[in-house]
Amino acid sequence: METIIVQLSDPVRPPESGTRAETGTRTGGGAGKPALLHLGPGDVVDFGRGPAVGGGVSITLADPGISRRAGQLEAAGDYWRLSNFSRSVSYVVENLEGAGEYITVAPGRLGAPVPFEFSRVVLPALTGTAAFKVFAPQHAYLGERSAHGIGEQTIHPFALDPTSKYFLVLVALCEPLLRDPSDSALPGVGEIVGRLRPLESCRDLTRSAVNYHIDYLAFAKLRLDLGEETGGPADGGRTGAKRARLASVALRFGLVREEHLALLPRRGTPRPGDEGARADGS
Repeated sequence: METIIVQLSDPVRPPESGTRAETGTRTGGGAGKPALLHLGPGDVVDFGRGPAVGGGVSITLADPGISRRAGQLEAAGDYWRLSNFSRSVSYVVENLEGAGEYITVAPGRLGAPVPFEFSRVVLPALTGTAAFKVFAPQHAYLGERSAHGIGEQTIHPFALDPTSKYFLVLVALCEPLLRDPSDSALPGVGEIVGRLRPLESCRDLTRSAVNYHIDYLAFAKLRLDLGEETGGPADGGRTGAKRARLASVALRFGLVREEHLALLPRRGTPRPGDEGARADGS
């Protein structure tokens, strides 16, 4: 079972066989899409510039200011650990769902636990910074009832974080059907952007970000089998089918309920800046 997904920003050459960095499964990377590295509990991969001869790293950061073997990432259950092999440079792990929240991994630190679900690992480089993203979609949450000492804990098949931005996108997508089950029209990406932007946490929300959250929900969180329904972003029909399938599963299994509508801004709430525009008479 995969628990960690690494998004590789650049095309990566496969490591030489027999290296420790070979652990994990790489997918995607075609048609301009970033490659993904899927890791299960205990899998370990190295990152860095890569050695001049022999061996290799799974996550290549092609900058002369980055060590050939800069560090290591280990999948551990529903979180991951980061090791910094540098003797002089700290690495930063940003929380992509937070308001500027981050942790610093000091030089030589081994196995630093990272609790974020959406992360960006940033390394100083000669060209500015080099980075890659890490997702931990299998976070475990305490249920309404818990039993101790009766075997292994049950992992929820749909572990959604109701405080996350992707959950807001899901609620906005399901809102019309929650308010009126006979309404079969789902909001488009632009409508979801407009619906969420009055929220402080969504002021900078873009169409591409909403599309990303929809893909993350469909493939990482709910693990939908869309078959031939998946397609390029320009294919509006297939994108609409993906949104319809996502809303159907979310409502069918009670992942989004009526009380979640309270997370959305009130109807008629102006977007940031609208008040000033009305004051100017525009």
